Amino acid sequence: MRSLVVGSGAREHALAWRLARSGHIVLAAPGNPGSARVARRLAVDALDLRAVVAAARAEAVDLVVVGPEGPLVAGLVDALTAEGIAAFGPTRAAARLEGSKVFAKEFMARHGIATAAFRVADTVEQAIDAARALGWPAVLKADGLAAGKGVVIAANEPEARAFASACLIDRRFGDAGARLIVEALLPGDEASVFFLCDGTRLARFLPARDAKRLADGDAGPNTGGMGAFAPAPVDAATLDRVESEIALPTLAGMAQEGAPFRGLLYVGAMFGPAGPRVLEYNVRFGDPETQALMPLVASDLGTLFADCARGELRSSLAFDDAAAVGVVLAAAGYPDAPRAGDRIEGLERWPDPAAEDREQRWCFHAGTREESGGVVASGGRVLTVVARAPDLAQARQRAYEGLDRLTLAGGQARRDIAAAGAAAARS
Repeated sequence: MRSLVVGSGAREHALAWRLARSGHIVLAAPGNPGSARVARRLAVDALDLRAVVAAARAEAVDLVVVGPEGPLVAGLVDALTAEGIAAFGPTRAAARLEGSKVFAKEFMARHGIATAAFRVADTVEQAIDAARALGWPAVLKADGLAAGKGVVIAANEPEARAFASACLIDRRFGDAGARLIVEALLPGDEASVFFLCDGTRLARFLPARDAKRLADGDAGPNTGGMGAFAPAPVDAATLDRVESEIALPTLAGMAQEGAPFRGLLYVGAMFGPAGPRVLEYNVRFGDPETQALMPLVASDLGTLFADCARGELRSSLAFDDAAAVGVVLAAAGYPDAPRAGDRIEGLERWPDPAAEDREQRWCFHAGTREESGGVVASGGRVLTVVARAPDLAQARQRAYEGLDRLTLAGGQARRDIAAAGAAAARS
């Protein structure tokens, strides 16, 4: 199978790596210096829908796998489908589950899917009134796509007012922040549960957990994610509830509303005393969870992606009995003002793909570019070092050993990824 992976992040590098490991011929649009080790890169902007369609046609690909949310919300799958090109991902109408948090919350209310109590706010005063009514701390979220940074847990009115003003008046996130969702804070432990979907049927991944804040101990600002591990400690019975009470009703509701969901449904769930509740939907693989999950997958994902695109998913997912930990190395100044151009030292000595497999340790690139014979940082999250081992503690140790091979001036990395999970597993 010839597969084209759209996107340039570590998530797309990990997907391309997994497909290549299954024997697929993989192309990347545009990919990055790391994904070039497992895929042939095409100079195509992921958000240029016409260019992606033209590249897929010219390369006679069997399947396009869309990584980022931006092209999905913009309608890339619709454009590919109109040209008779199979694509793994939801249509523009179905992608509203991520593209608009207002749509998603109102959809959950219409279909009885458990989530936090919420209100919609179009002005700062509406947001403050909603937060007061729901109680402190309150959660404020930008309606649209904000790269994982459009949310704040406000402990009090000044914090809520500052975020609401930044979104609604200063337009920090542009049109994405023109409306806000204000939610009650849910108690419990969070995990990400991914499902392959063909419109009516689904297949479940292992649960993963990411670290969203910049610094150790969950301190600092929200980011796109500073690391992840899998499997997260969620028991099978609870995962079955996520599937039966959240994922399947979501598929049924989207079909009922005329937007059948095919692709990857990401349920960000909170597991508390009242059972699983939806924190958010995403309509694509999560980053950095994907980097931790891909080394654990034993199935041929390319075939399953194609089955989803055709509406013919009939197989479950298989996983190796192991654990994986991924640690993100971010640029100086991330997340507010990431610095570009700093050289990443150590990549020139990083093992080749065969040696990576022997070591069970991989380096997935994100914000990187080649320059003057080396690789430099070009974005906020620069790369993810992932390791696999029989248990979480060993995987964590291997991941940090791999990270310590690399140096980036001003680079930022958390040192506590999966620490609590490893400690819990030992007890």
